Amino acid sequence: MSPEFTLSAGGYTAVVTAHAAALRVLQFEGRDLVVPFPVGGPIPDFRGIIAAPWPNRIKDGKYIFDGVEHHAPVNEPERGTALHGLAFALDWTLKESDAASLTLSCTVGPTTGYPFVLELSASYVLDETGLHASVTARNAADVTAPYGVCPHPYLVAGSSPLDEWVLEFAADTFLEVTPDRLLPVSLAPVQGHEFDFRSPRAIGATEIDHAFTDITFDGGLARLSVRDPAGTGVGMSWDQSCPWLQIHTADKPAPIPSRIGLAVEPMTCPPDVFNSGTDLIRLAPGAEHTASWSIYAL
Repeated sequence: MSPEFTLSAGGYTAVVTAHAAALRVLQFEGRDLVVPFPVGGPIPDFRGIIAAPWPNRIKDGKYIFDGVEHHAPVNEPERGTALHGLAFALDWTLKESDAASLTLSCTVGPTTGYPFVLELSASYVLDETGLHASVTARNAADVTAPYGVCPHPYLVAGSSPLDEWVLEFAADTFLEVTPDRLLPVSLAPVQGHEFDFRSPRAIGATEIDHAFTDITFDGGLARLSVRDPAGTGVGMSWDQSCPWLQIHTADKPAPIPSRIGLAVEPMTCPPDVFNSGTDLIRLAPGAEHTASWSIYAL
């Protein structure tokens, strides 16, 4: 079984697994802020992983980069896509840790469909204001590499049903997707749409598995809050390295437990970025990229 690491500070407790560098548990004064998953075994629904070197989906696992066609393994066969990159399948190595902080690293590639080499480093730090995380990628090869990243936590506002949670985040545009494969179609304004959560309101029966952009960054940070009517809540903030945000209401067919948390994924790029090139990060040899985010109790 892959090792895991427990951090604590300021009333917060976090558990991070070496496998996938995944955030397995985050609590504040004993209250879950993310949907946890059991020790050992597979990670359900990619909970808490780091999705790199691409977040979300690549159509058919195929893409062309600098004139060369690549074929990444399709790991979402029902939609025929390569989902959430490669780093989630790896055991990361402990670089340093103390009671309240942790740094893990791994090397991605070269491998089938991704003949590049990235050194990834994930940092988790707890203090009295919450969990602060970042991922840095360094191109360790002599050719430019395509790159994107996002975290994949499922936030928990409280004990009430998700439909009753009150959600707020400032994004003016969302990405319409095909209903069968969730692949990009076109951008659309949230104004007048059920996806408009620029003012706080209950999620209700709305089903979301979409990316948002044109996000408001105030003082360099974007913020999202989700609150339980019972009075508890959880917030997330991220920096301008992530101009996209995937929201998923975790809808599942019966008898699988459905809508047990709200996936909130600040992304450096939209879905299928290796084909669209929209906000694709081109990491030159030796270059680095860092994305950062925080999760905290409300």
